[in-house]
Amino acid sequence: MTRTRSLANILKSAAAPALAILVIANFAGYALLGPNGLFAWGDYARLHDQRQVELSQLNEERERLANRVELLDPDSVDPDLADELVRRNTGQIREDEHIVPMD
Repeated sequence: MTRTRSLANILKSAAAPALAILVIANFAGYALLGPNGLFAWGDYARLHDQRQVELSQLNEERERLANRVELLDPDSVDPDLADELVRRNTGQIREDEHIVPMD
């Protein structure tokens, strides 16, 4: 005695496994292709190298600024630096003059 199943019964019984497969496929897709997925590792390495270059440039800039701050110490003011800053900030530099930084 064979029992025939209606199409509605077949679809009802297949809905839960199909939904589970879709959810698993969704997670697998994000694990591979998502912003933090396996294929994003190459971008992370490239960005890390870029950030290292930026960090070294910023460290050089910080050292340059620290040196400049040392020169601005009120106990021992560098007269050339003071003259340069005063003339630049007050607009007393003529067009035919050029300030040559000694950094």
